[in-house]
Amino acid sequence: MSMVLVDSNVVHDIADKSSTWHEWSLQTLEHLEFENNLMINPVIYSEISIGYESIEVLSAFIARCGFEFTELPKEALFLAGKAFVNYRKNKGTKTNVLPDFFIGAHAAVQGLLLLTTDTRRYRTCFPGVNLITVSRQLPCTNRPG
Repeated sequence: MSMVLVDSNVVHDIADKSSTWHEWSLQTLEHLEFENNLMINPVIYSEISIGYESIEVLSAFIARCGFEFTELPKEALFLAGKAFVNYRKNKGTKTNVLPDFFIGAHAAVQGLLLLTTDTRRYRTCFPGVNLITVSRQLPCTNRPG
């Protein structure tokens, strides 16, 4: 059974029926849940918590989705910092991207599939991570372009 880290953008998509990617995200999660463990980490939890009024409501949503909560290993935390420094050295200008580096590093260090609708930074900074994306059929790897 494979382990799939579910990016916060996908979680937001399934919670928001007006999202452009709602149907794709929902159908993809439904397909994946039968043969994979769907996971979120503390960074993803924090990012999705913004849309919920209480821990109890968020916990109920996470339980309904069948997401397992997993911690970030120290190796992923270290890799995230190094990848962020490299991003900045290569003229990366966005300053609000550190959560993406934690998520990408977590997938890289533990060999997890990463389900996301936002691939550019993951493809560039973590090219070895296998992405499940909107433009690929399952199983997927990084999408071109």
